[in-house]
Amino acid sequence: MIDKPEGYKRRIDAVSAEYLKTAKDIAATAGVTCDGLHVEHAHPYEAIIDTARKSGCDAILMASHGRRGISAIVLGSETVKVLTHCSIPAIVIRG
Repeated sequence: MIDKPEGYKRRIDAVSAEYLKTAKDIAATAGVTCDGLHVEHAHPYEAIIDTARKSGCDAILMASHGRRGISAIVLGSETVKVLTHCSIPAIVIRG
């Protein structure tokens, strides 16, 4: 089944809200404040960097799938792009 653009957007918004709620709940349990943002952008790494700058973040935490070789080159990595283009410290964890 192929979604129409508006159906796809609604589905992605719902999934994003679910992930953000989980992250906020985990942070609250740990006593850490957390702002959950869902930002759409043609280039995710640019959205991550811009949002971090606008929000005054001290660091960016990202997961890495750990792809290597050709798959890493072909698929690219938003994490690598953030590390390459951002002056804000980035912490990468294996996801």
